[in-house]
Amino acid sequence: MLRIGILGAAGIAPTAVIRPAARRTDVEVVAVASRRTESARQFAERHRIDRFYGDYSELLADTGVDLVYNALPPSEHAKWSIAALEAGKHVLCEKPFAMNANEAAQMLEAAQSTGNRLIEAFHDRYHPLSAELDAIKASGVLGEIKTLRGDFSTSNPFDPTSLRHDPRLGGGSLMDLGCYPIHWVRAFMDEEPTVVRATATLNPLGADLSVTANLQFPSGTQALITSAMLEQPQHLNSSLEVTGTEGKLVVNNMVFPSRGHSITQTNNGLDRSWTVRGLETYDHQLEAIIHALQSGHELPTEGRDSLANMKIIDGIYAAAGLSR
Repeated sequence: MLRIGILGAAGIAPTAVIRPAARRTDVEVVAVASRRTESARQFAERHRIDRFYGDYSELLADTGVDLVYNALPPSEHAKWSIAALEAGKHVLCEKPFAMNANEAAQMLEAAQSTGNRLIEAFHDRYHPLSAELDAIKASGVLGEIKTLRGDFSTSNPFDPTSLRHDPRLGGGSLMDLGCYPIHWVRAFMDEEPTVVRATATLNPLGADLSVTANLQFPSGTQALITSAMLEQPQHLNSSLEVTGTEGKLVVNNMVFPSRGHSITQTNNGLDRSWTVRGLETYDHQLEAIIHALQSGHELPTEGRDSLANMKIIDGIYAAAGLSR
């Protein structure tokens, strides 16, 4: 039985961990911690969690917790992930992994020195859609890959009280949204790109409302990454477009494919569209974590991968002239 403790009574926790765990018999969410005891108590009661704490350290001292889900703001990811690792826990850390690559490196060093697992919660990477895209690339049907375009944009009007709009807490469209398309193009190419140029628009607090970045891979492939937190209501786009010398691939709803997605491949002017059967992305992620803890196999969203993604984020901010 894998016993999970949650750091932060966060709104994402039920979707990401609590409900997927409830659909299994080999996982249990046993504890939650918040900075306010009352918040932790209410969260525990609402989700039928046995133990609650008004201090993160108290949860880390709980010997009945095997894995900590770090759902805190990005500004707290490094501190509390390292503390959890040093307390003998495995960690599933929400994206983005850290505030910068330096923090990410410190986190990975803690994982290596303690021997505990530190996994970044890019849940979409565990859906069968990802394996399908890997297979398309490997088949060579697209020919030589020339360009990629990844976009994640959604409705999120400026709110000065929201952590997603506060740069001090790790807010901004690139950290909250753009980290995904960076991950998509890196995974698809299986190469590490460099940042060529980037631009950003800022909110009054200095966080980026939108980002556009051009990347180049060692093979010569070019990638365009865009992310935006928009004022317009009911907007959601998470798409990947790949153009090769022999064909084109367009994938819609990369982030939440179980809620409806499409894959369209074009060769010789003919379109073929299909979907891939799968559960919620978070169910696949939890399954992969359980298997990895049992087998010792490295997951695609841990170790070097997490550091590499943060290096690109740092590079984009630097190219856009933004200091983090």
